[in-house]
Amino acid sequence: MTKADMPQASDFKPEVLKLFDKYVHGLIDRRTFLNRSARYTAGAAGAAATLAALAPDFARAQQVKPDDARIRTDWVEIASPKGYGTIKAYVTRPADAAKPLPVVLVAHENRGLNPHIEDIARRLALENFIAVAPDALTPLGGYPGDEDKAREAFAKLDQAKTREDFVAAAGYALKVEGGNGSLGTVGFCYGGGIANLLATCIPELKAAVPFYGAPPPLEAVPDIKAELLLNFAGNDDRVNAQWPAYEAALKAAAIRYHAFVYPGVEHGFNNDTTPRFNAEAAKLAWMRTLELFNRTLRA
Repeated sequence: MTKADMPQASDFKPEVLKLFDKYVHGLIDRRTFLNRSARYTAGAAGAAATLAALAPDFARAQQVKPDDARIRTDWVEIASPKGYGTIKAYVTRPADAAKPLPVVLVAHENRGLNPHIEDIARRLALENFIAVAPDALTPLGGYPGDEDKAREAFAKLDQAKTREDFVAAAGYALKVEGGNGSLGTVGFCYGGGIANLLATCIPELKAAVPFYGAPPPLEAVPDIKAELLLNFAGNDDRVNAQWPAYEAALKAAAIRYHAFVYPGVEHGFNNDTTPRFNAEAAKLAWMRTLELFNRTLRA
């Protein structure tokens, strides 16, 4: 099966997609998903097949191979004294960079640094950025190679320490070898929330792009110095319900932001490893993301 043959969100009933969203975010367990979705999928066998169809296919969606000669990749360990002590990060950059480059911290979903987010980091390297992609699962051995196990492990993290690990990674990214001192961040789902959070506590951050992420503490919004680009999925009631209060806080604090809702698409629409991917919305959101980073980080 080619990437073009991947099932689409429209192939699944909306009720099933909502149940899947709850499942991947830990609001229901696997058994509950299967039991509840069976009524929409002609029984237990159909529910199991549906869950398999909704699972990511990393190899088919990969855009940049890890050994691509155009880029250089490294693993680094970053000290995080206020967090778990150390956090590992995947660092990508153009292989032939002739001058200092802007840096983008890439914040992953609630499964740790999986192959899809590594691929996002490599895509940024091909766009002439240095990308730093931390793995919050470092204290538990790193991404385990299985999405279900990754979600289970992620739920065990002390989130206060994990947030400090991302702050430490941002500090590293600001001073990374070959960087020009300009830092942006992009994050997806859980990582979108991290992108919002970093905007409140890293004053040097120039641009933040959360994809369908939770807002930061609203009392911290006046501390934001970065320009924000917020991407929302039209069918994502869970995340979108938090946006009005966040937008009001941004307006009250006179923060520069741009918010876009992509109609008719699902939470996770940028993730091209799953059927929730929407090519048109993802292309537009990514174009807007690169435009912001190029405008704010290369000056």
